[in-house]
Amino acid sequence: MALDEALLDAMPRLGKPVLRFYGWTEPAASFGYFQKHAEVERLTLLRPLVRRPTGGGLVPHDADWTYSLAFPAAHAWHRLKALESYRRVHEWLQSAFARLGVETEVAAGPRKAAPGQCFAGHERFDLLWRGQKIAGAAQRRTRLGLLIQGSVQPPPLSLAKAAWQQAMGDVAHLDFGAHWLEPEPDTAPSARASELARQKYSQAAYHQKR
Repeated sequence: MALDEALLDAMPRLGKPVLRFYGWTEPAASFGYFQKHAEVERLTLLRPLVRRPTGGGLVPHDADWTYSLAFPAAHAWHRLKALESYRRVHEWLQSAFARLGVETEVAAGPRKAAPGQCFAGHERFDLLWRGQKIAGAAQRRTRLGLLIQGSVQPPPLSLAKAAWQQAMGDVAHLDFGAHWLEPEPDTAPSARASELARQKYSQAAYHQKR
């Protein structure tokens, strides 16, 4: 969470979109920036509970594939309405799964679920596999840029996470004209991420602040 927020802070300096893949070392749950910690506690037994820098609801993390996207304010994605950027990122995921031979669909409308059951129902433009939600995302848009954090619950097929990550990059190259580069060590916002981790995300008071 600290690194994702640091990426958003660094967008004016980096000036280019960043795609980051990461995972979880233990079962956990993240919840939206504006959610109330006490309510989230009642919705899941998963611990730790981590407040995201983006909005949205409660998301369980264990074997899911997680990613983040950051766009500078000058990028066209920053000017999109929230629902449109949500649709586009899941169409990107849909194309990546298609390259792996997996047919998915972008939800046309919502199907409500009980509170705390993020992947039991779905919202408009979530990604579905055989009618079941397998991908959702949350956003934060500031004057610095746009941050999207996404979670994929991979379908129970013989899919490798590395192959999906490669497909994500390939689709962006073919469909969006993206040319991926590894960030230079001196441009990676690691120092800011360490500061945020120490002063904010490692502090229980931050996660419980509302």
